[in-house]
Amino acid sequence: MSLAIALLTVSDRRSADPSSGDPSGDALRQRLEAAGHHLVERRLVPDNRYAIRAALSTWIADPAVQVVISSGGTGLTGRDGTPEAVAPLLDKTIEGFGELFRVLSFESIGTSTLQSRCLAGVANGTILFVLPGSLDAVATAWDRLIRAQLDDATQPCNLVQLLPRLNEDPRRPATSPGVGKGVG
Repeated sequence: MSLAIALLTVSDRRSADPSSGDPSGDALRQRLEAAGHHLVERRLVPDNRYAIRAALSTWIADPAVQVVISSGGTGLTGRDGTPEAVAPLLDKTIEGFGELFRVLSFESIGTSTLQSRCLAGVANGTILFVLPGSLDAVATAWDRLIRAQLDDATQPCNLVQLLPRLNEDPRRPATSPGVGKGVG
């Protein structure tokens, strides 16, 4: 199943000098297209929580965008504010994403992984992944976590199969077949 994915790069350096390129964004684009997904839009914003929220809010409100992946701004410096920008927009967080990412990242960068504040969640039926900006981090996240969860063939469950149910009214009983299957 092909998903509509938007990419956001958060970087003061790259937004100030667009000629510096965006290797992490390029890597994500290549990977999502190789997996058969469609890139809806790609943006570059400075590490400013309001610029980040503005870009994300546009995609979250657009029913055509199913997944948003951001890279950059997840560190601990005073300018790193992507998690703080994204968290208030989320309806639900996917706690296991950050936990698993740090476990996998530990294999290549050791204890430095505890500085990663990556996260994932759902907002208005859109799945969001917030990644560190390094090429190694986006490769680890896509290759070892995101790709499989955006593949409807991944068993026993995947995020694709949940997409139609993400905006269910919690006050109404579930009526779709397969309710109760998967993790939940």
